[in-house]
Amino acid sequence: MGDDPPHKTSVDRTRLRMLAGGLASAAFLLTRPAQAAIQAPRPRSLRLRNLHTGEAASVTYWADGSYLSDGVTNLAHILRDHRNGASHAMDAKLFDLLYGLQAKLGVSSGFHVISGYRSPESNAHLAAASGGVAKHSLHMEGKAMDIRVPGVPLKNVHRAAMSLSAGGVGLYTASDFVHVDTGRLRYW
Repeated sequence: MGDDPPHKTSVDRTRLRMLAGGLASAAFLLTRPAQAAIQAPRPRSLRLRNLHTGEAASVTYWADGSYLSDGVTNLAHILRDHRNGASHAMDAKLFDLLYGLQAKLGVSSGFHVISGYRSPESNAHLAAASGGVAKHSLHMEGKAMDIRVPGVPLKNVHRAAMSLSAGGVGLYTASDFVHVDTGRLRYW
């Protein structure tokens, strides 16, 4: 009692083979465009608001397997040094880090930007005024941002950014931001 009859196993294997063959036939019937649509990665977009300039934009920076020069340029403009207007090419990996962070947090509200690119002059001025600013900051290379996410506690943003293992992540509760960069992996 409870044992399957010996013939049932062979019948089940036969049914599984038929089912697998049917699925393979159904997959063959999909046209190439339909298969491409299923496999095509989604475009990557970011919403940024520069708190110093008031500028805000939703920008698609990656689609169809490559970075979009207009999107990357638009993001670099929003992230320019607000003290003197200097602009610099930004590391596209930084945008991917933010894209991963928004997915990890499950938000679409975007990021508030406290600092993106910093010119050497601005960085030197900030370093002289504060011991918390690195003299050779990755902000000067377009590889760092100081951000916050509306409605998300800083500690949650910090924790989510660390879980991505994509670079440096620092928590600045007194200044109300999280630092992210594409440099070597480190946390503070």
